Amino acid sequence: MDEFARIRTAGADERTARGGAAAPMVVHLAQCKLAVIKGRERGREYLVSGDVIRVGKSDDNDLVLNEETVSRVHLEILRDQKGYLLRDLHSTNGTFLDGSEIREAYIRAGSVITVGTVQLKFQPFEERIEVAPSEAESCGELVGRSPRMREVFGFVARIGPTDATVLVEGEVGVGKEAVARALHAHSRRKGGPFVVVDCSLPGPALEAELLGHEKGAASGAGATRQGAFELAQGGTLLLDEVGEIGLDLQPKLLRILEQRELRRQNGTRAIKLDVRVIATTRRSLRAEVERGKLRDDLFFRLSVVPLRVPPLRERRDDIPLLARAFAERATAVSARAAAGGQPVALDGPGEAALAIHDWPGNVRELRAVVERGLGLGLPAPDGISVDSPAVDLAFDPRSSYRDHKDRFERDFERRYLKWLLGRAEGNISRAARDADMDRKYLHKLLKKHAIVT
Repeated sequence: MDEFARIRTAGADERTARGGAAAPMVVHLAQCKLAVIKGRERGREYLVSGDVIRVGKSDDNDLVLNEETVSRVHLEILRDQKGYLLRDLHSTNGTFLDGSEIREAYIRAGSVITVGTVQLKFQPFEERIEVAPSEAESCGELVGRSPRMREVFGFVARIGPTDATVLVEGEVGVGKEAVARALHAHSRRKGGPFVVVDCSLPGPALEAELLGHEKGAASGAGATRQGAFELAQGGTLLLDEVGEIGLDLQPKLLRILEQRELRRQNGTRAIKLDVRVIATTRRSLRAEVERGKLRDDLFFRLSVVPLRVPPLRERRDDIPLLARAFAERATAVSARAAAGGQPVALDGPGEAALAIHDWPGNVRELRAVVERGLGLGLPAPDGISVDSPAVDLAFDPRSSYRDHKDRFERDFERRYLKWLLGRAEGNISRAARDADMDRKYLHKLLKKHAIVT
């Protein structure tokens, strides 16, 4: 089940008290309480925190009422943008809200819901969670000692154990999937599957990937196939780059997220889901809503708890730590490491050269540079080729800081682009995909350095 939340998303600077340290991030998880005021279990209270809360006699309901007058699946309470919506699910004895029989109606705080001979008092509330920066310098695959990243680590530690849907925002290469994996590892679902779906797939392919299909559902479908939601049962489903989903598929995804059940393509049986959903995006989903590219109700469903992962240029203090970590990992898989060699070390000039670059590809670009020793003075471990000699890092006292920086960046860009194109055999589209770079931006860089393909 998902916990609904709202989060104060002001940046660290905005949260800083006048003259003081940055205040901790605060997350409010919206939940509700159902108290039995009439019936066999009078006095018992149920704490529920889900986007869909089902009530009935059957054991697979979220709230089980073992009373003869209660239907197997009697009603559901759905949280949406307006509040909590009560729906009768074709029960035998009906559902009553404050004494009036309803099919569908919004509930107010303090309302009484009558289910057969049982009466439940409804009370919504919010759990306030403070997210303090972590003292650690790593979290799963994530590495960093900057205040911004230690806040991300603290977020993972506090929100990971909940089932809240998290929207991880950030530029290409900042480590959004690593954040999602860390959230999964800190959750009660860590023993379950972690399934990733690329939402940039074409509509029909993405629908089949998410829903699965029964035999004969599509051309060439020779057998029943489970979709990603089913494969993630009991675990976490990552919707990678969720902003790429087309408008035609969005209502189906919304229905699954609201009802926590699906039907495979060409199927008739409803399959109940027990899946935590995490989404990543490099786009501003709020802007996509304003442009009409994303349904606002789907945005509401996905952005229960948003988290922005900062780009590398906003946390330059982490660059040496990251570079050393990547160098050690590269060494660990190299022939030198297998022979008992020493880890690769970064020297002072090498770290300086890394620190002055703006890293448009963020952490992923830094990792690629370190692993290949690409033109920044980093010794490469055995088994990893270096396409060019190291940059001359000698400093000229007659040149300014800006002149030094420009020279190193030009040299890095030129060497990286040549390596990237060689790896992609001159294919611009493939090179852009490999570098997680916008194709137009790659063309711009190639033109800047007069590199002809």
